[in-house]
Amino acid sequence: MNSPELRERCAQRLAAGAQRASELTAFVGLDGFVDEIIQVVDKRENAENFQRLPTIASLAARLAGAVGKSANIELVNQLTKLGGNGPIMANALASFGMRVTYLGTLGYPTLHPIFQDFARQAEVYSIAEPGHTDALEFEDGKIMLGKHYPLKDLTWKNIQERFGRDKFEAKFQAADLVGFVNWTMLPYMSELWAALLKDLCPALKGARRKLFFDLADPEKRTKQDIQGALDLILRFQKYFDVVLGLNEKEAFEIGDVLGLNLEDHSVQGVTELTAELSRQLPINTLVVHPVSYALAAGGGVVSLVEGPYIAKPLITTGAGDHFNSGFCLGKLLGFENELCVLTGVTTSGHYVRTGKSPTIPDLAGMLRAWPN
Repeated sequence: MNSPELRERCAQRLAAGAQRASELTAFVGLDGFVDEIIQVVDKRENAENFQRLPTIASLAARLAGAVGKSANIELVNQLTKLGGNGPIMANALASFGMRVTYLGTLGYPTLHPIFQDFARQAEVYSIAEPGHTDALEFEDGKIMLGKHYPLKDLTWKNIQERFGRDKFEAKFQAADLVGFVNWTMLPYMSELWAALLKDLCPALKGARRKLFFDLADPEKRTKQDIQGALDLILRFQKYFDVVLGLNEKEAFEIGDVLGLNLEDHSVQGVTELTAELSRQLPINTLVVHPVSYALAAGGGVVSLVEGPYIAKPLITTGAGDHFNSGFCLGKLLGFENELCVLTGVTTSGHYVRTGKSPTIPDLAGMLRAWPN
């Protein structure tokens, strides 16, 4: 599942692929958020110091105690940063040295200041205002409170008018990796995918390239909508090597939509779910990443690798997007799925410990000095 020998082999492959990574291109979109990373106050000691509510359950109990009464919940901002599945993933890909183009909702007509550093690392375009997320972080997870109304402006019509159809087509046809993420929060993403399948995909030429999808917590969407999105994703496999990334919660939600009725959240249960999802969704690679390990299924084989789990991470918002970037890096460098998963969990592990996106030397260094 994870051994010093496997980590050393991965470190060597990454080091050998660093130059190749600098030649790779990615075209990623299409969301964009301003994220506030927030702690919830339990007891305030004085104007400067407080004890935080440690768990989601403790917040739930506080809220339940306010039923029929009222409650004052204090939120303390720890950090304001660029957010959205797409910008976080694209920023991480750029940190690997890749040449990244990003299109999304980062401010319109002027780029929001929070994305200025990102724009120095990547070629960045925006056609709408960003959403906003209050990310309440706890020791056992996070609650994302989002304001999504600007994302309704992300449409194929606006992309063509504000970015340019020819420019989009050129990026879509040439990038080594295309990434479409955050389907759940972009209400017109399915219509966009359908337009691409009809208008652009039939004209694609040359070698098959990678196309990555992340639905991003589809619980609030109807089963009919989710099934429709999955059907569109399957159709892209005709033109690309498709990778679908899911966290554990999302994997069980997709399983429910497909009628699998699998509820075992043990490692064995998640492995069985991953295998069955892969059979039901005939794409190149299906990825499932719980908190402490991750799996990839393709060609009838499921590869599972343990990650560098940490009980009290510095940050968790964006961890999954960093996993996705690392996994895609491995795919682009021609790694087998086991090493792709290891690259993914190492990328995520580095990020939750440092709050920073790793470089390829950072990944190799962490693999060779694996945390206990």
